[in-house]
Amino acid sequence: MREQGIASLPRNYELVYRFLNSSNPAFVREFAALGRRPTQLQLDAIGMKFLPHQHPVQAVEHSLECIFEEMRKIIRMFKQDRSRLEKYSNLLGESSARISTKGTLSLDVLDDLNRVLSSATADTMEKSKAIIQQIVERAKELARLKAELEEYKRLSGIDPVTRLSNRRAFDKRLAAIYEDLQAAVSQALLIADIDHFKKFNDTYGHQVGDRVLSATAAVMTKALGSETFLARTGGEEFAVILDNTSVEEARDTAERLRVAIESTPLKDQNDGLDRGRITVSLGVCMAADASGPENLYKRADAMLYEAKKSGRNQVKTYTPKMKRIMGLLKR
Repeated sequence: MREQGIASLPRNYELVYRFLNSSNPAFVREFAALGRRPTQLQLDAIGMKFLPHQHPVQAVEHSLECIFEEMRKIIRMFKQDRSRLEKYSNLLGESSARISTKGTLSLDVLDDLNRVLSSATADTMEKSKAIIQQIVERAKELARLKAELEEYKRLSGIDPVTRLSNRRAFDKRLAAIYEDLQAAVSQALLIADIDHFKKFNDTYGHQVGDRVLSATAAVMTKALGSETFLARTGGEEFAVILDNTSVEEARDTAERLRVAIESTPLKDQNDGLDRGRITVSLGVCMAADASGPENLYKRADAMLYEAKKSGRNQVKTYTPKMKRIMGLLKR
C-alpha cells in the first residue's frame, strides 16, 4: 500500500485485500484503473459502490437526503394540483353566477360557457392524471430508497471480514440484556479470543490472518446455530450471548466451541498444506452475576484473561467462588 501511495486506513486495507482476492471483475477493473497514488476521494467512491458497509454513515445520510428530496417533490406536486383545482373551482363559481343571473343568458352565452367548462374540465382531468402518475412514480422511488436505507442500516452492524455482527451491534445487544431483569437471570456472555493470533499474521500475512478469523467464525456459527447471537467484537475477539441457559450449560457451550475450533485444521487454500490448529481461550459470566452490561463484559473478560494466563485453549467461568479467589489475589 505504501508503494501505491494508499493511506493506511482500515477501509483502504479492505479495498486492497478485496482487489487481491476478489472474484468481481468490475471491482478489480475499476480499482486497477486508479493507478498509483489515487486520492482518498477516488478510493472512497469505489468503497461506496462495491463495499457500502465501509461507509454506513455516509450511505445512510445519502439515502435520507434522497428520501427527503422525493418527499419535497411530492409536496410540490400536491401544491401545484391544489392551485389548478382552485382555479377550476373559481371558474365553476363564475359560470354558476352567470347562469343564475336572469336576463343575461342567450344561446351564444350558453355555448360559450359550455365550451369553456368542457375545455377546463378536460384540461384539469388530464393534468390530475399526470400528477397521479408522477405521485405513483415518486412512491415507487420512496419504497426503493427505504429498502436501500434499511440495507445500509443492516450492513452498518456487520463485520466485513467474518460477516458476523460487529462491535456496534454487540454493544446494543449487550445493553438489551438488562432491559428485562427477569430474562437476564438466564442469559450468559461468552468471550472468546484466538490464541497466538499475532503469530499467524506475522508468519503468513494478514490475508491468512483474515482467513483464520473467517474460519473461526464459520466453526462457531455452525456449532452454535443461527439463532444464537455471535459477534466479532474487534481484532481476534468474539462474543456470544446465550439465552435461556444456566451456568453449567453456558460452560458446556463454551467447551463445545473450544473443542470444535481446536478440531478444525487450518489448510492453505493455495497448496492445501495443513498450517496447524486454531485454538481459543474463553471467559464466561452469567448476567445474573453482574450489575449491568459493562460489569458483565468486564467479568467475562477477566475470565478470558485467567484462561490465557493459565495456559490458553481453555474455559474459565465467573462464579461467586471465583470472585472470592480473585479478591484474595488482589490483596
